[in-house]
Amino acid sequence: MAQFVLNLVGKALALVNAAVTYSKPWLATFCQYNRVELAPPATAEFPTAIQSLKNIVNSALTGSFEQLTAKEAVLNGLVATEVWM
Repeated sequence: MAQFVLNLVGKALALVNAAVTYSKPWLATFCQYNRVELAPPATAEFPTAIQSLKNIVNSALTGSFEQLTAKEAVLNGLVATEVWM
């Protein structure tokens, strides 16, 4: 029984070491993108965001969104879905 436990522990450690070795490059890439993509907005980006919101409200009030092509409308819908999720 003791030999079985030692064998099981040895195989489990080998499996964990293989998983760690495999995941190190992936984790480094993930952390790099995580720092860039999930960073909070900088204060310099606020005026651009406010102007974009004003443009969206103006588009909704004037009805100019009706002049979009089908491709632009689909892309806008996909972006809105991504932001909503």
